[in-house]
Parts: sequence; structure tokens; C-alpha cells
Amino acid sequence: MGGWSAEREVSLVSGRDCARALREEGFKVTEIDAAADVVGRLAAAGPDVVFNALHGRWGEDGCIQGMLEILKLPYTHSGVLASALAMHKERTKAVFRAAGIPVVASKVVARKLASETHQMEPPYVVKPVSEGSSVGVFIIRKGDNRPPGAIGSEQWSLGDEVMVEEFVPGRELTVAVMDGKALAVTEISTKAHEFYDYESKYAEGGSVHTIPAQVSEAVAADAMRYAEMAHRAIGCRGVTRTDFRFDDTVPGKPRLIALEINTQPGMTPTSLVPEQAAYRGITYGKLCAWMVEDASCGR
Repeated sequence: MGGWSAEREVSLVSGRDCARALREEGFKVTEIDAAADVVGRLAAAGPDVVFNALHGRWGEDGCIQGMLEILKLPYTHSGVLASALAMHKERTKAVFRAAGIPVVASKVVARKLASETHQMEPPYVVKPVSEGSSVGVFIIRKGDNRPPGAIGSEQWSLGDEVMVEEFVPGRELTVAVMDGKALAVTEISTKAHEFYDYESKYAEGGSVHTIPAQVSEAVAADAMRYAEMAHRAIGCRGVTRTDFRFDDTVPGKPRLIALEINTQPGMTPTSLVPEQAAYRGITYGKLCAWMVEDASCGR
């Protein structure tokens, strides 16, 4: 848990909560705040299984997974290829598109270029191509003279390329998949924020989760089907979460758009995946225990 990505603090919370739950389930748990000495610390701990509670780059992009494969330590969540693929948003969308999962137009450009001139007709979204938790996401509205300068600033530390994609209005939906099967559909609404950004996700009271989402049976069925398709198409294992926008702003022309898949979704007791598991009668402790029992190499 922890690590050194932009999502370090979130990972520490996920890790501590998972460790506590696993101890209550009868497991012996050693907490490791991942750093440059992580290989030596893992070797010293000699675990039967590694519960991967890292978020962001290095923890969910195939790097730590490759290391665990070399060490022959069974681990949770997705393997090297699926993790690397899912972390790159544009590569993910290419796979979604090929699998018949609905996505919107997008392209990857140099961040300096994206900060200077519009790369798409507004409204559109600019986001890091390989980050999670909505870190560094900007919405450019109609009438905005230029993109935000922060993308091209010297302080930017989220990669030299960004993804520019069509903005989809409407409602935020998400679906967790466990062992290849969708659990439920949650609608996420925010109060003081224009979209489900980092603060909305992790600040107390930043968002409201409605489960099951108040959408038609047909829309819910499509969201669950597409989430399962995404899980399979990327080659994921264990637990994932796929995020959608449901655009019902034009009467008679609703559309459900897949945004991305998360191979290391948040795992606090109030995070979206544990909430959906609880809705299906799976306690937080049992969810964590299942992930341990599901762990393996060669994922």
C-alpha cells in the first residue's frame, strides 16, 4: 500500500482498511508501505499472498505485478498486461471500441500543445493518459478562450501526454465486476463539484452514491453487460470497476458511454466496490478474503 504515486494517501487508507478486515477474517497480515526497498521487504516478510492495495502508476500499471511475477508471489487483482493496458486510457478505449463497447472520440496529444490551443471543439475533457482517481482532469466548456495553462506548467508531474476526449453530459454510473460477474449499478452525484473529481471521491460528503441507480432496467442491464465485456476484453482478474456516463439530456436519444476501467478500485468500506458487494450480501471482510483466496501468479 502507499507507494509514491499521486494516489499515495488514498492507497494508504485502502491498505489499512483491508488489513484490518483481513485480520478480523483470521489472516496474518503484514502492512508494507511500498518504497524502493519493497523487494527486500517482501522477501523478509515471506508472504503466501500479496494483497495489492496500491493505486496509480507503478501500483496498477503492470510494474508491481511484473515484480511479483518474478518473485513468484501470488497477488490479487489483474496481471501485468491487463494492468498496463487499463492504465493507459487511450489504449483501453481502443480495446473497448473493438469489443463493441460504446466510447466517444478522443486523441492523445503533447500536454504543451493541449495547454495552448483547443485540440477539439469545446466542450471536451483533458486528462492525464495514465493516472487514476480523476487526478489532473479538466473540463473545457463552450466559450472558454483557451485550455487551462496548468497542463503546460513546469509544476505538472502527470506525464508529457494527455488525452483529449469529447465531453459527455448527463449522469455518472459505475459497475463493479467480481470474478467476471457484474454486481450492481451505482449512480454517483456530486454536490459542490461539476464532476466526480478527486475531492468528490475522497472528501467527506463529496458525493452521494445511489444503489441501485435510478435508471431503467434496460439501461442498468446494458451497463452491467458492458462492464463484464470490458473486464473480459482487457483481460482482467479479480475485482474491477467500470465507469460510465449516461447522457439522457436529449429527449428520445439516450446514450450510455464507457469512460474507463479501474483494475485497482478504492477499497475502503465506503468505497464503491465494497458498497456494491454489500448490496449483494457480501460483507467487506468476506470481499477482502475472497480476493486473497483468488490470488495467483500468471494473471
